[in-house]
Amino acid sequence: MEKRSSIEECCNVKKLEVRKIQDLLRSGNLENYRSVLAEVLDEIHFRDIRSLVLRLYIGADIYIEAHSFSREIGVDDREFIRLFGSIDEIEDRLSTVEDTVRFFGEMIGQCIRWRIENTRENGNYIINNAKSYIDKNYMSSEISLTNVADAVGVCPTYLSSLFKKETGRNLSEYINSIRIERSKALLCCTSKMIYEIAYEVGFQDYRYFSQIFKKCTGQTPRQFQSNANVYV
Repeated sequence: MEKRSSIEECCNVKKLEVRKIQDLLRSGNLENYRSVLAEVLDEIHFRDIRSLVLRLYIGADIYIEAHSFSREIGVDDREFIRLFGSIDEIEDRLSTVEDTVRFFGEMIGQCIRWRIENTRENGNYIINNAKSYIDKNYMSSEISLTNVADAVGVCPTYLSSLFKKETGRNLSEYINSIRIERSKALLCCTSKMIYEIAYEVGFQDYRYFSQIFKKCTGQTPRQFQSNANVYV
């Protein structure tokens, strides 16, 4: 019976979704992080795990994610280790299931607090990185709030809010403005067909491109091209 129980525990541990821990750390949300953490642990039936070895197995994964995250946002290793110990020292913090859950909560909560403090000081840094990523990838039809957020290391909801606050416009509006500026240069300086230009700057639908172009410039792409007196 004990052997079967251990096997079942091992199977449950393998179901830990590290990605959910990463998303939780990036969320910047102190209001519900404990409930989200509880949901992640419930998915692997963590409170039923009696083996210290298996708790260490899970604890090492979460510790590594939290420590890596703290480094990404500029926290000194010495400060992290001062509060939570080195990975070789965490066994004492995991002596019971309750102690382990408390340790996870303290560690993740502190990382989120560090993230909030870091963001308040470095909001412009995040926005500049987002703009830089967009400037390099605007031509991809796959670009979205989600992959821009992934590229700069924040959750989509937070990036959307921060971008609007710092720039006065939505991230999608910024992406379209970059695309339209590039399309204007192509309309003036190349002999490419308008639908080819639309595709080249990231629009898959010519009609949608024309709609956005007119909204941004007051002219259709063809009117703009005609007024420029080139390649009519």
